[in-house]
Amino acid sequence: MFSAASRLGNGLYANAILLLVLTTLFWGGNTVAGRLAIGEVSPLIVVALRWIIVASVMLAFMWPRVLREWPIMRPHIGKMALMAVFGFVGFNSLFYIAAQSTTAINLGIIQGSMPVFVLIGSVIAFSTRVGLVQALGIFVTVAGVVLIASQGSLEVLKSLSVNPGDGIMLMACVLYSGYTLALRNRPQVSGLVFFTVLSVIAAITSLPVAAYEVVQGTAQWPTFNGWLVVLYISIFPSCLSQIFFMRGVELIGPARAGVFINLVPIWAPILAVGILGEPFEWHHGVALVLVLTGIWMSERKQKRV
Repeated sequence: MFSAASRLGNGLYANAILLLVLTTLFWGGNTVAGRLAIGEVSPLIVVALRWIIVASVMLAFMWPRVLREWPIMRPHIGKMALMAVFGFVGFNSLFYIAAQSTTAINLGIIQGSMPVFVLIGSVIAFSTRVGLVQALGIFVTVAGVVLIASQGSLEVLKSLSVNPGDGIMLMACVLYSGYTLALRNRPQVSGLVFFTVLSVIAAITSLPVAAYEVVQGTAQWPTFNGWLVVLYISIFPSCLSQIFFMRGVELIGPARAGVFINLVPIWAPILAVGILGEPFEWHHGVALVLVLTGIWMSERKQKRV
C-alpha cells in the first residue's frame, strides 16, 4: 500500500499539467474561502494566522537549506522584506477585506486580470515594448474589469460609484503585480527557500496589522468553521499551490506554466456558484470573456516585420 501511494505521489509530482490545474483550482478556491470567512474570522486575523501556519510548516522542512543559502539572501533582505509586505501581507489583507463586500465571482475575475497589471508595470519599470495587439489586450482586459466594477450598469458607471470591494481588490492586484515584477531580480536561491524566508517575514509583519484590528475592536478570533477556512487557506492556496506551481515551472518552463494562471477566473465563478450559490449574471460572463481575451492578446509576442 505504501509503495502504491509512493508511486502515485511521484506520478503526481511529475505531471506538470495536473499540478498546475490543481494550483489554479486552489487559488480559485481562495475566493470562496474569503467569503466563507465572513462572520467566522476577521480578515486581518486570517492573514496573520495564515502566514504563521505557513512559516511554521515551511521552516520545519526547509530550515537546513535556509541556513545553507542564507549568505546569498542576506544582502537582499531589505528588498525581500518589501516583497513580503506588499505581495503577501498587503495583497492578502486587501483580498480578504474586499471579500467582505463583493462576490467571489468578482474577486476571481478581477484577480484574473493581474497578468495585464504586470505587463503595464513592466512597461513603466523596465521600459518593456508593447505591440499593438498587446495594447489592445490591455484595453480589452480593463474593459472587462470596468464591466465588473460597474455591475453591468451604465448608470453606475456614469455616477462613478464602484463597489468598495471591487475597488479594494483592484488595489490588491496592483500590490501583487509589484511583487511579481520584483521577482525578476530576486536572489538566486531555490524557490522553496525563497518562499520560506518570505513567509517568515510575512508572519512577523502581519502581527502589527492584526494588532490594529484588535485595537479597533473589530478582531474576531476563528470559530470552528473559521479554523477550517484558515487551515484551507494555509494548506492549499499557500503551501501546496506554491510548491506545485514551482514544480510546474521546473517541468515545463515559466512561459507555459504562466498560461495556466488564466484558469483562476474560470475556477472562481464555478466554485462560487456551486458552493456559495452566487448568481452568475450576464455581465459576469461578458467580463470573463473580455478578461481572458485581453490576457491572451497581451501575452502574444509582437510579430517581427
